Amino acid sequence: MQTVSITGINKGIGKGLALKFLNEGFFVIGTSLDSTIDFNHDNLKVLQLDLFDEQSIDSCVENIKKLDRKIDIHINNAGILLDEGEPDIDIDKLKKTLQVNLIGPIDLTQKILSLINEGGHIVNISSSAASLTNIHHADYPAYKISKTAVNMFTSWLAFKLKDKITVSSIHPGRVKTDMGHWEGDTSIEDAVEHIFQTSIKKDLETGQFWFKGEKFPW
Repeated sequence: MQTVSITGINKGIGKGLALKFLNEGFFVIGTSLDSTIDFNHDNLKVLQLDLFDEQSIDSCVENIKKLDRKIDIHINNAGILLDEGEPDIDIDKLKKTLQVNLIGPIDLTQKILSLINEGGHIVNISSSAASLTNIHHADYPAYKISKTAVNMFTSWLAFKLKDKITVSSIHPGRVKTDMGHWEGDTSIEDAVEHIFQTSIKKDLETGQFWFKGEKFPW
């Protein structure tokens, strides 16, 4: 049985991914802020994780190690959007956004790297808002900056782990979730499906930015 670890499975895309991987026969290690979710499964282990708290990250890593399972796919899904509708950069919100969307996931990923099987896959959930060639409005700059930096982390880590572990960024689409006030043109189910298919694909080119199985412009 393969194992996937997914951050932020209490709602939205994260919850959808956890349910999808469980239905496909995976063991799922999932995280949420308070370790509570509204579903259960014999092949599911839920751990507390606050990406804003370094001690919480360290504790989560230790609890993952105690499971004594090697990870085949790790998905950095959890994230925040604090500056929606704001055309200017609020430094406090930028700091918080970078910690949760970038620094925390990097810290977690590096600390569990030895637990990820060779031939495994690290997936960073990004956004079209991260694209440097696809800018079409000035809203939520802190979120955009964080996701663009996530893409650089993907590119750097892919180079570092070349021929060992595949690393990808994935744009899920403009998904109908509470983060976007349920506005969007993509259902959670559709987003989950294409993230899942990209995550399990063998011989995927590492260090790329994907959307529905196609390369998305950096």
